[in-house]
Amino acid sequence: MKSSLEAFLELMEANRNGLAKGIYSVCTAHPEVLEAGFKQAKSDKSLLLIESTSNQVDQYGGYTGMKPADFVEFINGIADKTGFPKEMILLGGDHLGPNPWRKLPAAEAMDKAKVLIAEYVKAGFQKIHLDTSMFCADDEGDRSKPLSDEIVAERAAALCRVAEDTWAEYRKDYHKPVYIIGTEVPVPGGAQEEEDEVIPTSPADARETISVTKKHFKKAGLDEAWNRVIGVVVQPGVEFSDDRIFAFQPEKAEDLSKNILEYDRLVYEAHSTDYQTEGMLRKLVEGHFCILKVGPWLTYAYREALLSLEAIEVEIYGAGNPNLSKFSETLEKVMINEPKYWEPYYHGDEQQKAFKRKYSFSDRVRYYWPVKEIEEAKNKLFSNLNKKEIPLSLLSQYMPVQFYQVCEGTIKANPTELVHSHINTVTGIYSRACGLS
Repeated sequence: MKSSLEAFLELMEANRNGLAKGIYSVCTAHPEVLEAGFKQAKSDKSLLLIESTSNQVDQYGGYTGMKPADFVEFINGIADKTGFPKEMILLGGDHLGPNPWRKLPAAEAMDKAKVLIAEYVKAGFQKIHLDTSMFCADDEGDRSKPLSDEIVAERAAALCRVAEDTWAEYRKDYHKPVYIIGTEVPVPGGAQEEEDEVIPTSPADARETISVTKKHFKKAGLDEAWNRVIGVVVQPGVEFSDDRIFAFQPEKAEDLSKNILEYDRLVYEAHSTDYQTEGMLRKLVEGHFCILKVGPWLTYAYREALLSLEAIEVEIYGAGNPNLSKFSETLEKVMINEPKYWEPYYHGDEQQKAFKRKYSFSDRVRYYWPVKEIEEAKNKLFSNLNKKEIPLSLLSQYMPVQFYQVCEGTIKANPTELVHSHINTVTGIYSRACGLS
């Protein structure tokens, strides 16, 4: 049986050969969202690409509290729970570089980034995004413009050297890692200001990224590793903000799409593809943007499902019932008391900020799911709904897609299956767009 990495590389090659094949990357550390992702891949009999970022998982635990080895154990546990074959899981590290430590001097930030890379490779991550695009504290230059390609490429090569040496020492039982280079603009997580449009990366800029990075790989004695650089992150012209979605416009990215075929092996990796239509995702895949990252949309769908279930709970038990979960009330209270994950991103008056906390496409809510009070409120919600039969009429009102699935007998009307099904409406869109189902 072929490994997940071999299956992944076959998809990339098929795409370069003109087939509308791609892969979506599940970018989350939320257990229920991941479980839904596993169910999707199991149904499709496809590989499952899961990626964690340098903010989520690092040598200190990141905001999830997990180090890379912990994350691998966590993922394997969900695989066991869902009966998914572990050999079909491909783990990637996203935006691995000095980003979490960019407020430090470059040398210090890069030292920490080297430890980060080593820990990821040691843990068994095989798809490594080398992202050194951010300014560090003592970097000179105009910060309204990107850091110079030369500096970015030199640092990327330094991190690749660490990855190669770590693999040679610890992971010779695995395939050698494959690498992704480049980055998108703006920074990950959604646009911060209102824009009229998102401009795709120019073919010239993409060529420069590839050329300069190749040069520094060669300079560092990494010629063989360069042959495992399989993707370039670019901006195809997709993005989202609090309440806007910038749809892919294939005609504006046509030259960029053609450009990648000038190079052996390479495809594009598209970030911030959340909330695009299935048709536009398909167009991305056809344009060789065949690695599609999705994260906020998945946890956004999770929140949608929970709020729908809370509305059902209130209808079943009555608005004044003291035993209600008060899920959304708890969520709001915790976010106000701990504003660090949303306050720098959500602007406006108090009413506008309250709306964004609950409904923004950027989904800063995703940072709060592990909080004890929120988890307890969610468990109370599920417990209440498991005690009573959910009327079909309420499902039709609040979760119409799941209503039909319950009627067809494909899922049961319990909170867990309803939530997973709702998340799978999103993973299903990506699966079909990538030609996996």
